[in-house]
Amino acid sequence: MSDGGFDAVRIGIVSISDRASSGTYEDKGLPALKDWLGRALKNPLAFEARLIPDETARISATLVELVDAGCSLVLTTGGTGPALRDVTPEATLAVAHKEMPGFGEQMRQISLRFVPTAILSRQVAVIRDQSLIINLPGQPKSIAETLEGLKDADGTQLVPGIFAAVPYCIDLIGGPYLETDDTVCKAFRPKSAIRAAR
Repeated sequence: MSDGGFDAVRIGIVSISDRASSGTYEDKGLPALKDWLGRALKNPLAFEARLIPDETARISATLVELVDAGCSLVLTTGGTGPALRDVTPEATLAVAHKEMPGFGEQMRQISLRFVPTAILSRQVAVIRDQSLIINLPGQPKSIAETLEGLKDADGTQLVPGIFAAVPYCIDLIGGPYLETDDTVCKAFRPKSAIRAAR
């Protein structure tokens, strides 16, 4: 328990890029993830950030390390396309105990509203122990779109983002109770799973 009665949450964020990890260009994935999560969640957050190259064994080892460190949620960005060096989904599936295909399906549905090449994205989501691991797209704009979904000019939700389902998923695997800021992303839980306000 922590500030305002909200559970403290440890989140792993991993940017996967040969060029950014070697310093060829500035990584934009980690700042984008921190910014969005900081706005979307009311919980006190501790981030475990990693910037690593597109290497299957390294990615898998990093995911295991973050789960073992107590991260209830691990988000990766990058390495999910069809290029030869894009191996994030394979590395993620290699450490999975359960696959959660709905997350990848919904991300592609959202992204297809913007670009036809979204069909080439191969993001997956899995559960390992008591952690949910989700591969996100590489571009900051796409990260926000897939997490938050699509809203019209009045702020009415047109297509739900994937993060709406994340808090309840983490409830079901025994993780902390995530409280979202409804103006950014309203979490969906069955009425029986909603914790009374304290």
